[in-house]
Amino acid sequence: MAAENPDTSFYARAKEFARRLGAPAIVLFGALLFDILLLGSAAIDNAGPKWVDLWLFPGIFGMAGCVWWARSRAAVAAVAGAGVLVLSSVLIRATHAPAYSSLLVNLSITEVVAGVELVYFAARKTRLGVASVTISSLVVGALCAVFGRVHSSHLTSSQVLASLFVGLGLLAGATVLGLLTRPRNLPKPKTRWLADHQSPTVRLIAETLRNQWPLVGVLAPFLLIDFIGTYNNNLHPLPILACSLAAAGIVLLAPRHPEPAAIALAAVFLLTAFVSPFIRPSLVWGGGLTLPEVAAGMGMVVHLVRLVPARRAWPRIGLLGAVVAVAAVFGGDAKGGRADANLLGMLFIVAVLMLGIAVATGLFLRSRDRERKQVIRSAVTDAQTSERMALARELHDVVAHHVTGIVVQAQAAKMMAAKDPSVAVEAMDRIEHAGTEALVAMRRLVRSMRGDAPAGSSELSEQATTDLGADLRRLVEHSQHGVETSCHLDLPPDLPHEVGRSALRLIQEALTNIGKHASGATEALVVAEVAGPELHLQVTDNGREPDRRPAGGSGGYGLVGMRERVALLHGRISAGRMPDGGWRVEAWLPLAEQRNEDE
Repeated sequence: MAAENPDTSFYARAKEFARRLGAPAIVLFGALLFDILLLGSAAIDNAGPKWVDLWLFPGIFGMAGCVWWARSRAAVAAVAGAGVLVLSSVLIRATHAPAYSSLLVNLSITEVVAGVELVYFAARKTRLGVASVTISSLVVGALCAVFGRVHSSHLTSSQVLASLFVGLGLLAGATVLGLLTRPRNLPKPKTRWLADHQSPTVRLIAETLRNQWPLVGVLAPFLLIDFIGTYNNNLHPLPILACSLAAAGIVLLAPRHPEPAAIALAAVFLLTAFVSPFIRPSLVWGGGLTLPEVAAGMGMVVHLVRLVPARRAWPRIGLLGAVVAVAAVFGGDAKGGRADANLLGMLFIVAVLMLGIAVATGLFLRSRDRERKQVIRSAVTDAQTSERMALARELHDVVAHHVTGIVVQAQAAKMMAAKDPSVAVEAMDRIEHAGTEALVAMRRLVRSMRGDAPAGSSELSEQATTDLGADLRRLVEHSQHGVETSCHLDLPPDLPHEVGRSALRLIQEALTNIGKHASGATEALVVAEVAGPELHLQVTDNGREPDRRPAGGSGGYGLVGMRERVALLHGRISAGRMPDGGWRVEAWLPLAEQRNEDE
């Protein structure tokens, strides 16, 4: 049948291939094919030097490759795309290749389509903070291409305004579309290559970008302005651009060593003030500093207030202020003279306002850091307290239970040894068995404290199963408290595990107390039944109040641990002597609330 309908088979295969590629890849392929035909023909025509148009191909193919990479690593591919735009602009400017325009001036149709798709993938596949940084880097790369590939005098105001409006429209459309198609539960990245890289330099860059991304977002456009200004002035202001880059690098690395970084930044400011009168660049504004240096100064003040004690921070802030004042007086005039009084007064007001904003921001971040540390410290303390309480309950309920049985059996063996030695031998066997179980329980606790098993887990519950009835029968049969015990159980098979484990511990502790405190007791009764929405537990005996201190003493933690277990499940417990003698422990553990929590 396939041979009779070749067109249908070919159409189906083509449709499946297109579906796998997706609409973004098909649109990008069309744009790439268009640019290849256009630039290929332009490279061999007689208009201008031949082959010079081929210098545009590295940027075009590089952007297409970044889009293909963005399917798996959207954030890294977007940043790489911004780097491709910048490097392509440098290459075009250096080779004097003609920059072709499409929707955006000086950008080919492939670069525009690839940039839009990179914005879409970044908004759709990355976290919002990462998406904002990567999209900002693409915007900076696009601005560098628009203004850096040709001299600014060759651009008309209409071209700039048209590119601005079209670019904002494409940016907003791609971002909104990416956010609308964003998965509800975005999976976390499987690897963090930059953060886990073996190279200390790569890890430092990753940490800086992750922790300083707001500052990076502020410095990047200012550095772009200096970069464009340096190109338009035939690289004469290159020393000032180097000072701007140095100031940006210092403030980004300042959180590691803020005090030496502040002194280094002051030295960069002094160098700018010394060099700028000789170069007379347009990069230096009224304050004698470039825009990146002004932003770096505010960022450094924020770091000092946030990270350094006040007695050491304020002298360094004063040093930065003095250096800025010197730069304003001696480096603010492009002619090399001193600035007039009116300009200095205006600069003083602006500087005070900016200093106030930076100090307020630093105090806010310092307060937030202190609150975070307090919350973390409180959470760690609560977790440690909870762990200690869980270990104390297990130590008391499990090990003390077996030790109590050993003591009771030893007392019985001592009393009966003279009358019937065979009874003493049997008691020794039971003591050996109880001692072995106590040793096993102690080893489990040691494993938990070493981190091999969590406290309170089922491993510490002496192989507690999900069948509470079977666990209680085994507990009653193997109890070593020396009192005959019977049980009445009416339990469903679907009890919540946490309720069953706590019920087992409560009854175990109650039976242990019978062996220690119920003087003359001959029988005990264990009742466990479901009464409405609660599990009702009751342990009673017919003993009398002891007339002497129990063997081994009493730590007084048995009832405390029982109340803690019941409180964790929002239940109720009562313990006391009955009117006709004997002791009764009674507890009610809710079931409905526990089931809701499990669900």
